[in-house]
Order: sequence, then C-alpha cells, then structure tokens
Amino acid sequence: MFATFLVGLREGLEAVLVVSILVAFLVKTDQRRYLPHVWGGVAVAVALSIGAGAALQYGSTKLSFTGQERFEAITSVLAVAFVTWMIFWMRVAAKRIAAHLREQLSEAIGMGPFAVVLIAFLAVVREGLETALILYSMVDFAENPAASLGAAGGGIAVAIVIGFGLYHGAIRVNFTRFFTWTGVLLIFVAAGLLKYGVHDFQEAGDLPGLNDIAFDVSAVFPPGTWYAEVLSGMFNLTPTPTVVETIAWAAYLVPVLVLFLLPRRSPRQAPAPVPAPSGEKSE
Repeated sequence: MFATFLVGLREGLEAVLVVSILVAFLVKTDQRRYLPHVWGGVAVAVALSIGAGAALQYGSTKLSFTGQERFEAITSVLAVAFVTWMIFWMRVAAKRIAAHLREQLSEAIGMGPFAVVLIAFLAVVREGLETALILYSMVDFAENPAASLGAAGGGIAVAIVIGFGLYHGAIRVNFTRFFTWTGVLLIFVAAGLLKYGVHDFQEAGDLPGLNDIAFDVSAVFPPGTWYAEVLSGMFNLTPTPTVVETIAWAAYLVPVLVLFLLPRRSPRQAPAPVPAPSGEKSE
C-alpha cells in the first residue's frame, strides 16, 4: 500500500504542479477566460487515464494463463521503463518546466481555444497514462488490490491538497529534496517490478530457471509476518527468489541508483579574459 501511495503522490504532484503553472499563468496575465479550456483538457486526460487502466485490467482477464503471465511481464517491464524515465526526466527538467509550459501556453492562446485544451491535455495525460500502467503492474501482485488502489487514490488526494496549498502560498515544499528521496524509493520499487516481470516471463516459459532458487531467507522473513509483507508489498522482495530474478534485480538497482545519486555537473563558465600586460595594447 505504501508503494502505490508513493506512486500516486509522486505522479499526482507532478500533474498538479503542471496544472497550477498553467492556471497561475492565465490568472497573472488576466486571461481567465481560458481557464475552462484548461480544466476541460485536464478532465479529458484524467478520463482517458482511468479508461486505460480499466482496459488493461479487462484485457488481461481474457487471456490464457500463459498469455496473462506474458502480458503482466511485459507491462511490468514497461512500467519500469516509465518509472526510470520519469525520475531522471524530472531530475533534469524540474528547473525549466515552468518556463517551458508558459511559453507553450502563450503560443496556444495565439492559436485558439482548442490549442489551449490540447496543451492542458498533453501536459496531464502523460502523467495519467504512466500512473495507470505503473499501478496496474503493482496492483497485479498485491494481496489486496482494492486497498492498494485506495492507497494510490490517497496519494493523489494528498498531492491535490499540497498543490492547492502551494497555489495559495500556504505550503512550501523543497521539491529538490522531495523528488530526490521519492526518486530513490521509486528506484527500489522499479527494481521489484522488474523482478516480478522476470518471474512472470519464467512462469510463461519464456525464460529458464523457474526452479533455480538463488537463496532461501524464509526463516528470517517468514511469510505472513508484518515486516515480510512490507518488504514484499513495497519492493517485491520474496524469501525464495530465483537466480534470474535476483540477477535482474541487482543489475537494474545498482547502476540506476548510482547514476541517480551522482551529483550533477554545473555548466562550465567561460574563462575570464586575461588582461593584457602593461605597456601592450589589448585587442
């Protein structure tokens, strides 16, 4: 539940920030007449995202056992790709996203109301579709899918409240620190999703080694205990993983975590001109 809450909070806050930037720009430039178009684009994006999640759930139930395992494995790998792209993209784009959105919206206003709707739709639908795919992959292996979805909804609700407070100046958030810590947690979540996807590929017969167990720590983390359930639900850590699962988990987690935590290089400044020696004319 905490993992899906984290995904809902992170994705929800990104979407809320985008919408608040668009709304604030229209209000400050005295162009409130376009606010209904922004909210219309947001509503269409939300509806499409919910529909995509429902379609994934419905489509998977129509497959055979092998087909369902393969489908769930593919969606898990896609979810890992989206999570990885999301955390690295936000790490780079966070400082310039506001200026970029304002520029796009300004151009859209010059083109007409439909362009404003489209800008708002495209700004939100990416987050919504990512959320639908990631949550489908995570809820699929949850013991209580309804509770996991409820936790995700709670995360989105908290994001909306935070966004409302930010817009009205009641809340201040250190977004650099927030996105860094949630990014680290999501890398662990993504590693667990990849491990789950690899296991599904093994179940479908696409990868070997289903019965080759890497280690057995069931004596330390007995199934049913609260701490074993937390580790399983949050990071998909199981007491008897296969060798291939374990290799995939470590091969993703270690390099991605190192790359994410590496300090970013500040842009190099041009060297200051060297003053001409006394007695010589500088050019």
